Amino acid sequence: MKRLNELWPRLVAFDNLWLAWRKARRGKSRSAGAVAFELDLERNLLALQRDLESGDYRPGDYRLFTIYERKPRLIAAAPFPDRVVHHAVMNVIEPPLDQRFIADTYACRKGKGVHLAVDRYQGWAQRYRYVLKLDVRRYFPSIDQAILKEVLRRHLRDERVLALLDLIIDTGPESAPAPPTYFPGDDLLTPLERRCGIPIGNLTSQFFANLYLNDLDHGVKEVLRAPAYLRYVDDLVLLDDDKGRLLAGRDWIEDQLATLRLQLHLDLGKVSQVGEGIDLLGYHVFPHHRRLRNENGFRFRRRLRAFARGYAEGRLDWADFDPSVQAWIGHACHADTLGLRESIFVAIYFQRERAEGRPVCAAGRLVEQRTAEGARGCAQQERPAQQEREQGFSPGQSAHQVPEPLGPRI
Repeated sequence: MKRLNELWPRLVAFDNLWLAWRKARRGKSRSAGAVAFELDLERNLLALQRDLESGDYRPGDYRLFTIYERKPRLIAAAPFPDRVVHHAVMNVIEPPLDQRFIADTYACRKGKGVHLAVDRYQGWAQRYRYVLKLDVRRYFPSIDQAILKEVLRRHLRDERVLALLDLIIDTGPESAPAPPTYFPGDDLLTPLERRCGIPIGNLTSQFFANLYLNDLDHGVKEVLRAPAYLRYVDDLVLLDDDKGRLLAGRDWIEDQLATLRLQLHLDLGKVSQVGEGIDLLGYHVFPHHRRLRNENGFRFRRRLRAFARGYAEGRLDWADFDPSVQAWIGHACHADTLGLRESIFVAIYFQRERAEGRPVCAAGRLVEQRTAEGARGCAQQERPAQQEREQGFSPGQSAHQVPEPLGPRI
């Protein structure tokens, strides 16, 4: 493992900043910030390098907006140059620190992700009888910044890197106000004096969220000796054949979270039989099959109709929505959704409006046929990890593989 007190020279190296720019522009190459930065790329990268080395670097203002998927979430989008800095930081600190995480934490890690987490749970559900699913209340807004800085200092020794991480933490937007929460040892003003929250949307925040609960993960495995445990950000899942051990584990986890100034959701934390199924990462998961959550299908249907209207009116091109559609298909194909996919795609047409002297584009009907055929065709492929359970797209397969005689793909 590379020494963690010699990270700064690698962080500010031009090659690292160039790689960080390449990562920051993925999926954002058309954004105004990315385009402006790229117009004078070398000069902007050198300016970032100079400001970092001299200590003059200061993050810009975040753009705040709210998304409403299941519940409202305030998203903070950093300016593009700051996103380059975030990637530059993660390029040097993530590889060595990621080795300290347990194998069964799945969020925002290479080789992990939602689908592997659900596969892992489902394998356990075929072996154990009971499951306990826990959720940390208001996790990102509740992370205590002073404790987070202490955690970082337990793992890193390079003072200049730590100073930059402190700056990123300190300049984040304020979290939405919440009723004060008191923990053992607090006085009346303690909750008001401690600054809490990290911005949802930052690359660094995703890593901080993994690191903040890393000691808890190791405690569950090494102190509780839980036979089956996984975590995805603030979702914690334990399985066992002994219901009493799970209830005792819940109490232990609640006590450990209090030392981090965190709380569990009061309406969750009940032990249930795995055969009843649980809601996990967008799916309703049973031991031998899984379904997509109902609101997910409804939400995608509305989005697809909006895409079709935008395409018909000429406001959207194929490249504007094709990645989003393919991403949903890939996600849906990890559940038993063949009928759902067919019902959505055969009912929505992608067709340009008739213009004077020009024929109507026939691509809409081809899209419908191609996607329906792709949905049926993927039923012939079995995912290696669950051949005995379901039929659907393999992880790397999509409707793109269906022959297309003409027109764009969806």
